[in-house]
Amino acid sequence: MTPQELRALCLSFNAAVEDFPFRPEVSVFKVGGKLFALTTLDARPLTVNLKCDPDDAVRLRGEHEGLIVPGYHMNKRHWNTVTVDGELPDRLVRELVEDSYDLVVAGLPRAERLRLDRP
Repeated sequence: MTPQELRALCLSFNAAVEDFPFRPEVSVFKVGGKLFALTTLDARPLTVNLKCDPDDAVRLRGEHEGLIVPGYHMNKRHWNTVTVDGELPDRLVRELVEDSYDLVVAGLPRAERLRLDRP
């Protein structure tokens, strides 16, 4: 997955926005004002921090040792850093980004979730 594909994927979700609150080169993707993905798109290797269910986070780290690790500068129980350099299947990366988005949306206030569900 290329940096452009990762950016397009993150922005493809309903109400997703890209922000730069830390530094101009650090892309923060949010929904409802809450972070669901964080990456430096010009970094090599390309990595992305993604929210993850704690049990799934541990399982994924074991299944993809070195490619999925505890979230860098994040709550290690709820966040993974995923290497997006082609070693992981793009399908898995897409699923992990979507799961991160869904977890963040699930934590939003009910009124915000309902607004996101509208076409």
